[in-house]
Amino acid sequence: MFKSLLLFSLPLACLAGTIRKLHERQISGPMGIDVSHFQGTIDWTSVAANGISFVFIKATEGTSQKHFISFSNSTYTITAFLDPDFSDNYIGATDAGLIRGGYHFAHPDISSGATQATYFLAHGGGWSADGITLPGMLDIEYNPSGDECYDLSTSAMVSWIQDFSNTYESQTGRFPIIYTTTDWWTTCTGNSALFANDNPLFIAHYATSIGTIPAGWSFATFWQYSDSGANPGDQDVFNGSAAGLKLIAQG
Repeated sequence: MFKSLLLFSLPLACLAGTIRKLHERQISGPMGIDVSHFQGTIDWTSVAANGISFVFIKATEGTSQKHFISFSNSTYTITAFLDPDFSDNYIGATDAGLIRGGYHFAHPDISSGATQATYFLAHGGGWSADGITLPGMLDIEYNPSGDECYDLSTSAMVSWIQDFSNTYESQTGRFPIIYTTTDWWTTCTGNSALFANDNPLFIAHYATSIGTIPAGWSFATFWQYSDSGANPGDQDVFNGSAAGLKLIAQG
């Protein structure tokens, strides 16, 4: 089975030469955004001209071939969701010369991690060694409707994430990036350190410094520091150099 010899077959702590520890906001690092259909039509040429180097684009949520979502006031229940703008956003970002990847919004209460990883991979979440595709990102965070931990125990949540991660790696040779908040991770996984050696961390924390990160990781690879800014979507930064960002895409 393929393993990255340069990056992800090694403990992430070995990458100190290409990735820095984040303390104060590293606005000098490559800047990025993450987007979904909520942003509407995006002018990707303008985004690239405005200094953005990478983007994570929502591909899937839930786990079914059904394209179904129902809203009720400010909350919603979901069987499955294919982001209707994923293809346009992915093509637009590619044509604009951005490094890009897909992300999956997890619903651990709906189906297994393996099922959702397979669904994600079938609908845009894959990885290829083309130098411009980032490993898929698992967006695992607060339940938008219901118990914040999806009614799973900490051990069950860790098992679910392992199931997703291992399935993704078995089909791509890359471990998915894990996007979360320190608060959610601590509450819902018991601050598990089991993923720190394999899965790059994408931490969300809206402040001028990154704050405390989950157990095991000595640094965050990506940081979402604001939900608004000069470009569409959430505002992100890569913790390293442009060369380091390309290495992650290359595998």
